[in-house]
Amino acid sequence: MNASDKVALVTGGARRIGAEIVRQLHAAEYRVVIHCNGSASDAELLKEQLNHSRADSADVIAHNLAETSHLSDLIEFTIKSFGQLDCLVNNASVFFPTSLEALTESELDQVMGVNLTAPLLLSQAAARVMTSGCIINIIDIYAEKPLKGYLAYSISKAGLHMLTRGLALELAPNIRVNGVSPGPILWPEDAAEMSEEEKHQRLAGLPLGKIGNPSDIAKAVVFLGEAEFITGQVLSVDGGQSVV
Repeated sequence: MNASDKVALVTGGARRIGAEIVRQLHAAEYRVVIHCNGSASDAELLKEQLNHSRADSADVIAHNLAETSHLSDLIEFTIKSFGQLDCLVNNASVFFPTSLEALTESELDQVMGVNLTAPLLLSQAAARVMTSGCIINIIDIYAEKPLKGYLAYSISKAGLHMLTRGLALELAPNIRVNGVSPGPILWPEDAAEMSEEEKHQRLAGLPLGKIGNPSDIAKAVVFLGEAEFITGQVLSVDGGQSVV
């Protein structure tokens, strides 16, 4: 199957890293479904841009991934739009501080629901319609080295790391499952409140000494989408942070 015959669904694909993953898959001749939640206008604009460059090659679906009872709707929408699904990219996640002392049950449910339960249930639904292809999970370096004050987030990403490896066994040999684990790629959206000294401290000791680019993650996704003899692996794209 040529890349131009393939269809990818990217969760959280309207903005930031997700949007770059969408763009690079589209540039690699995939047709793409852009999932969004609160960024519908960004998703529609991206869809318009992609369809302008190649007609009928992009579509949008809005859904709150925390509402897990209807996640199969994303898979059904993809099949209705393009007739098949060849690559599911579980990129969407929520990220906010949850210290042990202040963590509430509702916060835990939200983080685990979006970051772990949704990828699991989407993968389950996707496996029912995919006869080949791949699932790619966007994890985080904090899956292995927890971030203080972000306990629920770190746990959810650790679970997604194990889900990646477990699904690789469950879905072999027809569907490959891999992960990409980003390091410092984009400053948080509240980075305007960070001083240059704070930014410097976050990069201190990083072997490559600089923040990455969303394209670094997107290129890794495109590579894993075509790497037919790789499954059950998590590729760290982190400027060397994981070896420090």
